[in-house]
Amino acid sequence: MSPFSTTRRQFLKWSAAAATVALAADGILLEPNRPRLVRQSFSLSRWPEQLDGFTIALLSDFHYDPYFSIHPLHAAIPMVNGLRPDLIVLVGDFVSAPSFGDVRKAAFAAEPCARLLRQMAAPQGLWAVMGNHDADTDPEHVTRALQAESIQVLANQSHAIERNGTRVWLAGVNDVLGGTADLQETLRHVPAGEAVILLAHEHDFADEASRFPVDLQLSGRSHGGQVRIPLLPPLYLPSMAKKYVLGRYQVGPLALYTTAGLGTVGVPVRLNCPPEITLVTLRHSAGK
Repeated sequence: MSPFSTTRRQFLKWSAAAATVALAADGILLEPNRPRLVRQSFSLSRWPEQLDGFTIALLSDFHYDPYFSIHPLHAAIPMVNGLRPDLIVLVGDFVSAPSFGDVRKAAFAAEPCARLLRQMAAPQGLWAVMGNHDADTDPEHVTRALQAESIQVLANQSHAIERNGTRVWLAGVNDVLGGTADLQETLRHVPAGEAVILLAHEHDFADEASRFPVDLQLSGRSHGGQVRIPLLPPLYLPSMAKKYVLGRYQVGPLALYTTAGLGTVGVPVRLNCPPEITLVTLRHSAGK
């Protein structure tokens, strides 16, 4: 074997090792901490013309910890405030349920998470629903922590948003995997014909929501897959997060958007799936 062939093989080996290290560094140190802004616009036939251009900042899957997921949250706060949204919605998983240990103690992370989230502001306030990790720890504790920072929590409830002489509804269901989500009860006081934006942590709940008079569902849950190898499906998708993994969908009459979320769960790695802040703009559509 020639010295050239040996040198070439060594070069290729070291190049592959360097590429692996660089990819790991990006997935652990860089990509998880740099939220990207995604802008989405939805035209809805029941959305009132008086609220044309109404904006919602959508965030999800914070999984607060003081070592990893705190960093994209810190980065997101000035980004959201710079957008000056009309409304901010937070669609669950403020804490992480551990595989071992005291799950109720894990809910204590909700306080520092809520204190950071409250640094964001919008004229129509901050509104939240529980995620499956919140439900698996202590949802009452998580709810109290959010409410103590003036973040309102919707638990199978709807809230009227009134502006410019018209009204729309913000609805939120309990965590679906917890078995207590009740969309019929959530919409019980919503008059027929008025627009409804639904907050539901699990995006695959859209199959159920599409049977109700809901115009748009905003969800998280999947982290967009968190680790996405090009040309392959996400390595792992949990239950109720296998169909509408990332981005916008039309589920019958229902529009759906699934955000990639901010934090990580399991290993603190993101690959080809950066954390996301979504700015949703709503417009009236006269064409339907």
